[in-house]
Amino acid sequence: MASSLTKDSAQPGTPGSEKTFFGHPRGLATLFMTEMWERFSYYGMKALLPLYLVAPGGLHMNAAAATAIYSVYLSLVYLLALPGGWFADRVLGPRKTVAVAGSVIVLGHLTLALPWSGSFFAGLGLVAVGSGLLKANISTMVGHLYKGVDDPRRDGGFTIFYIGINLGAFIAPLVIGTVGESVNWHIGFAIAAFGMALGLAQFLLGSRHLDAESSVVPTPLSAQEKTRVLRKSALWAVVAAVFYAVVGFSGHYTLNWLLIPITVAGLLIPVMVIVRIKRDKDLDRTEQSKMTAYIWFFVAAAVFWMIYDQGGSTMSLFADESAKNSVFGWAFPVSWYQSVNPIMIMALAPVFAWMWLALARRGKEPSTAVKFAMGLVLIGASFFLFLAPLAIADGGHKAAALWLVAIYFVQTVGELTLSPVGLSITTKMAPVKYASQMMGVWFLAVTAGDATTGLLSIAGVDLNKTGIVALEAFVAVAAGAAVWMYRKKVRELMGDVH
Repeated sequence: MASSLTKDSAQPGTPGSEKTFFGHPRGLATLFMTEMWERFSYYGMKALLPLYLVAPGGLHMNAAAATAIYSVYLSLVYLLALPGGWFADRVLGPRKTVAVAGSVIVLGHLTLALPWSGSFFAGLGLVAVGSGLLKANISTMVGHLYKGVDDPRRDGGFTIFYIGINLGAFIAPLVIGTVGESVNWHIGFAIAAFGMALGLAQFLLGSRHLDAESSVVPTPLSAQEKTRVLRKSALWAVVAAVFYAVVGFSGHYTLNWLLIPITVAGLLIPVMVIVRIKRDKDLDRTEQSKMTAYIWFFVAAAVFWMIYDQGGSTMSLFADESAKNSVFGWAFPVSWYQSVNPIMIMALAPVFAWMWLALARRGKEPSTAVKFAMGLVLIGASFFLFLAPLAIADGGHKAAALWLVAIYFVQTVGELTLSPVGLSITTKMAPVKYASQMMGVWFLAVTAGDATTGLLSIAGVDLNKTGIVALEAFVAVAAGAAVWMYRKKVRELMGDVH
């Protein structure tokens, strides 16, 4: 990346004003590399996770249990993004929080690398905590590099940062997945730890290029608040420790004692947060109306992510069991399917950005509600398409790899239709009082979707059966149709937001 750093006459006071990174503040290079390596470690481990859980050389679980653990893990990562943002706002500030997060993630991957099943879930929990701490705060620091929302470089900076996310996600399964599947699962997890360690090291070395605002604690806790938080945290920790000690020593403990509470929390907390904001009397009539409209988008997003995130669990386990994982006679590891989405994102995102702009110039750009409806119909269509390889497998044959690639392609188009729009509309529709919290609320839609998948799996539902796949597809398409039918009503509720 050194060759991309050039002299520039940036305004005095701009972080790293003597150099730029593709015309952007030098600090963007630090955050780009940090996020790339963090995503490398995260997506590499995620690609291995369901395969390791079912493998005879891994934990040798059934598909339902593996899907439940995978879904609950994803749900927890996005659930913890909300307290992760709070921790930075009230305790350490974004920069120190990201440094702590990186250290926790490294420790988590190293724990996963230990060849003992007992340490596996502790490692998974540490990675989830670290990812939750990092997720919202590193994006916040990208925003700090630009002086105000009117800085013309701002959108371009986030675009470059987004490339870092997908670059790490693309490379990870090819490296970590290959080593994990072909050599040793735990060496694969160790490589994920090494990747995050590289990201953490360069973050610490390059943090001098970040904006000073990244070190500020916006609303620090008072001494009384710290005491109150510590007391509540200690109380809940003791309650949990006593409860699980009693369950464990009585011989009644099973994995469901851990999975079910997290799953229920993943469903209830998003609802509670939305209800709390909606019932806040400090919100004026316009803000209340916008929040009513936002609920439509939130529910739609939860349905979308419920199906989309099964690309790494349900579909991955299907590929492991029932697909010809080869192209023109060349075999490849199952985990490589997880590189399909990020490479398609990098290829198609500029096309979509150009397309929306071109349509906007002609006054024909679809509304936000229509884009959400399109995303839901596409994610439903991807699972209707999934019925074909399922039928082939039911007939005793192996499904061609291109069937799965086609499904991932449709899902990627759906993602580009819904996800960036959801991020944008979240910032535009946020009530003033909750402006800094609404991005965490958006992540809770992912939590709700993954928690739903986890709950179905815990209940013993086989998500690789034709009936349940068809049902999920129908629900998504029906939800898309509902959003489209009520698009004018939603548009009225959105007020001046376009």
